[in-house]
Amino acid sequence: MTVIRPSSCEGTVLGSPVADKATLARVGYLPEHHRFPDYLKGWQVLDFYGAMAGIPRKARKQRIDKLLDLVGMTDWSRKRIKQYSKGMRQRVGLAQALMNDPELVLLDEPTDGVDPQGRRDIRGICQQMRDEGRTVFINSHLLSELEMVCDRVAIMVKGEVAQQGTIDELTRGQEQYRVELAPSEDTAANTGAFHAALPALGIQGDPPQAGRGTLTSGEWFELEPGALRVGTSDPQLIKPLVRVLVEEGHTIQSITRQRPSLEDLFMAAIQDADTGKAMKPGAVRNEKQNKTSAEGGRA
Repeated sequence: MTVIRPSSCEGTVLGSPVADKATLARVGYLPEHHRFPDYLKGWQVLDFYGAMAGIPRKARKQRIDKLLDLVGMTDWSRKRIKQYSKGMRQRVGLAQALMNDPELVLLDEPTDGVDPQGRRDIRGICQQMRDEGRTVFINSHLLSELEMVCDRVAIMVKGEVAQQGTIDELTRGQEQYRVELAPSEDTAANTGAFHAALPALGIQGDPPQAGRGTLTSGEWFELEPGALRVGTSDPQLIKPLVRVLVEEGHTIQSITRQRPSLEDLFMAAIQDADTGKAMKPGAVRNEKQNKTSAEGGRA
């Protein structure tokens, strides 16, 4: 966005070199710590930024009304910014980023400090922009928010992309099914029920008394108090187990398909290879000792 100048780098935005003025005119941007003049009213903020973007006065008025309605700020458009809450300022900031009808929209922490309703509304606006054919680039530490709205994610560690792709691509091979029996006063009895039903899945060797094992088909399984997890995305694999449990009179409380969350993927990406712990903020990479560290990351 040319807010800062690089010491050295090369890059492109929408197919043109970074800092190309004509290209920047096709981009909408909402910085994390934006500050609008407190004395301006909501509609005046949009009018001011629209004028700086070179939008004719008549077109500005039409877009202002449309965008204020989109972000739910029509009723507050005649009040001064100093009366706005953090969430209201974010809403106006999002409308500002759309004043020039951009092809690419960059949002830095757009839901930071916003109430639950506001976060839901902002997610809906992002999805609408995507459906309109715009590319929406969101930078955030609120990983659960990203997981609900993003088609693709990238995890950065010390300025380098450690992983990128769709959630399905990044979690491929890490899916699992968890089968849980209805709670019982005798937890050991529920665990024993799974233990007795394991042969229906096909296992290597004798059924383990507790812990983890491997099926003859290669998938892992793990016994928990009153539950069993199987490392597979194929529901057909656990079907025999469920049948045996039901035939033996046990009540199944839930069967859930699980996969690592974006937060799980992020924590794995910043894990120190030597210690197995999350890298400390501010630490430095030591190439000679082949140690890695991270100052933090974003998805």
